[in-house]
Amino acid sequence: MNGSTKALRNGGVRLLALLAVGACNGTDPAEEVPGLTTMPALRDDLRLVAEATGLMEPVRTVEVKSKASGEILRLHVDTGDELEPGALLAEVDPRDVRNDFNQAEADLNVAQARVEISTAQLERSRLLLEAGVITEAEHESANLDFANAQANLVKATTSKELAELRLSDVTIRAPMAGTIIQKSVEEGQVIQSASQNVSGGTTLFMMANLDEMQVRTLVDETDVGQVSADLTAMVTVEAFPGQTFRGIVDKIEPQAEVQQNVTMFAVIVMIDNRGGLLKPGMNAEVEILVAERPNALLIPNNALVQFQEMAPAAMVLGMDPDAIEMDRSVFAELRTSLPRSSGPAGGTMASPDVMRAGRGPMAGMDGNARLQELLEQLAGGEISREEMRERMMRARAENGGGPDADMNGASGADAGFGGFAGRRELEGTPRPAITFVVSADGAIEPRPILIGVNDWDNTEVLAGLEEGEEVALIGAAQLQAQQQEFIDRMRERMGGSPFGGGAPRGGRR
Repeated sequence: MNGSTKALRNGGVRLLALLAVGACNGTDPAEEVPGLTTMPALRDDLRLVAEATGLMEPVRTVEVKSKASGEILRLHVDTGDELEPGALLAEVDPRDVRNDFNQAEADLNVAQARVEISTAQLERSRLLLEAGVITEAEHESANLDFANAQANLVKATTSKELAELRLSDVTIRAPMAGTIIQKSVEEGQVIQSASQNVSGGTTLFMMANLDEMQVRTLVDETDVGQVSADLTAMVTVEAFPGQTFRGIVDKIEPQAEVQQNVTMFAVIVMIDNRGGLLKPGMNAEVEILVAERPNALLIPNNALVQFQEMAPAAMVLGMDPDAIEMDRSVFAELRTSLPRSSGPAGGTMASPDVMRAGRGPMAGMDGNARLQELLEQLAGGEISREEMRERMMRARAENGGGPDADMNGASGADAGFGGFAGRRELEGTPRPAITFVVSADGAIEPRPILIGVNDWDNTEVLAGLEEGEEVALIGAAQLQAQQQEFIDRMRERMGGSPFGGGAPRGGRR
C-alpha cells in the first residue's frame, strides 16, 4: 500500500545535540554527542490502497461453432464488428442437409398415404367381419397394418423435423449481442460439426460483450484481508497513461494461487466500458482503495514504538530507562478525548466490512514491561522472589509461551519494532503507541498517543500530539539491540535469570 504523504518525506529533518540527555545521564556532553533525527508532525491526506496488476478481459466470452459440417460458402462479419442477437454470421454449404431434408419430406408423404390406405382397409375389414365374409384373424391383420402405418407416420414426421433443423444449422447466427473479437476461419474452409465431432468441432468466431470489462488481478495474502466486495478501484492501462478508469471489486476468489512461493488470491474488478476504450488483453494496473483519511495528522512509522518498547527506545535516545514512568491508564483518558464519530479520525473508510477490531490500551504488554513492573514490586518489598517467579511462570503458561516468549505469548523478535515499521494495518478503533517528542531546547519526552491507519511510511495520529511538534526517529536495528541489552540488564538485577535463582536461562540450577 502507498500513502500520499510527500509532505512528510520532504519535511525538514534536523540534527539535535543531546546535551540535555547527556546531563540527565551524568555524562559529559563533550565526550560523546549522539545525533538525533527528528521530523515534525504534519497534516496531509492519507490513502491506503492495495496495488496489483492484471489483464483486461471480457466478462462473458462465447465460442461460436457450427452444428453442420461442410464448406463455408460465405462469411458476413469480420473482427471488430458489433452485432445484435440473431445477426447472420456465416453460411455453410447446404447441399447434403438439403438432400436429407428432401428425402425426409418424401418419406413423410409416403407415410401419410399409407395411413390413409390402412385406415380405409381397416374399415372394410370391419364390415366384412360383421358380414361373416372374413375370419377374426384376417381382421386382426388389418388392425396391425393400420398400427404400423401410424408408427411410420410418426417416425417420418420426426425425421422431417430433424432434417429441417439441420437445414437451418447451415445458417450461423449470433447467439448474443457483442463484438467479434476473433475470427478463426475463412471462406472455402471445410469445418467440422460441433455436435457430431468428438473433438468439439471447429471454432468459427469468438464473441464478447465489451460494454463491461473485468480485470482479474492477484493480490498478496497480506493485503487480501483488507479487500472486500464493492470497494472502489482505480485502473490504468498503458494505452491511456493519462486516464484513470473507475472500477468496483466484484469478488475475491476463494482458492489461493502460489507463484514463486508467494500466496496470492484472485480479485475480480468490474469496469464500465461503454466508451469502448478498453480492449481484451490490455495490461492493467489496479489500485484498490482500502481507506482514506483527508487532512490527517501524520508521523513517520519509525517515530512510533509500542508501550513495552518504551524503555529500550529511551536507551536508543540516550535516556535513562529507569527514570521513565508512565501509567497505561493514560490511553483510556486519550480515548475519552476522541470525537464520537463513525471513523476514528472522522475520515472516510472504504468499507466497514474491511475494518478489524482494534486492540485496547492494555494490549501489547510483553515480558519487558511486565518484568520491569515486577522488579519494581520486588524492590519495594511488595512481593518475594518466589512470588515473582511464580507469577511469570503462570503468565507464560496461560499464554502458551515458551522460554523465549513474552508475557503475551509473543517472542522477543516478533514483539519488537516490527509492530509499526514496515507493516501496514487497518484498524477500526484507535490503538495505543508511544512517540518521543523533542522540544525546542532539545529535551526529549515520551508521549502516549492513539494511532489509526498506517501505510508503509506514515501513521495517522488520532490523539496526544499536535501539528508541528517534532518527534524523534528511531532505527529498527538500534531498537532491537537495545531490547536485548535491556533484557540482559534485567537478568543481571535478578541474579542472572529472569526466573531468579542465579542460573542462566536454559541452564541447570
